[in-house]
Amino acid sequence: MTERLWAPWRMEYIQGPKGGPCVFCDLAASPPESYREKLVLVVQPYAIVCLNKYPFAASHLLVAPRRHVSDLGDLPADEYDAVMRLLRDTVSRLRAVASAEGLNVGLNLGKAAGAGIEEHLHAHVVPRWTGDQNFMPVVADVRVMPEHLDRSWQRLVPAFSDLPGQHPPAA
Repeated sequence: MTERLWAPWRMEYIQGPKGGPCVFCDLAASPPESYREKLVLVVQPYAIVCLNKYPFAASHLLVAPRRHVSDLGDLPADEYDAVMRLLRDTVSRLRAVASAEGLNVGLNLGKAAGAGIEEHLHAHVVPRWTGDQNFMPVVADVRVMPEHLDRSWQRLVPAFSDLPGQHPPAA
C-alpha cells in the first residue's frame, strides 16, 4: 500500500491568483496593524523584512527594497545601502533567534535564476541546521515545516523591535 503525504497549504499557492499588485509593494504600504497577518517584521523607509509565505525552511525571511525594482543596479546608492544594512541585521538576528547553525543568503535575479517574483528585487535568508535536509522533498515533493508561520512570526518579531522603522503594535 502506498503512503500519502499531505501538504494542503500548497493548494493555496497553486490555485492562487497570479499577477496582480506586487506583494512587496503591498506589504510596504500596509498599516502596522496588518503586519502579523501579512507576516511583516519591520518596514523601514527604504526596505522591509517579512516571512516567506511559502518557505523552504522554518523562519525563511525575505528582505526587499520598498522601491519596485528588479535589479540591484536600479537602486540609488542610499537605498542600496539601506537594503544591505537591513539584510546584514536580518542575518544576525535570524541566526540568534532560530539558533541556526548556518544560513543561506541569496538573490535570485531573473526567472532563469529561480526568481518566483522577478519584478521586485528581494533577498532570501534561510536558516539551516545540520541534518535539516531529508528525503521528503526528493521522494514526495513535500517540505516538512517544524513550525507554523504565525509561531515563527511571534518568535522573530521581538528581535526586530529595536530596528528603526514601523513595527506591529504590541500585543
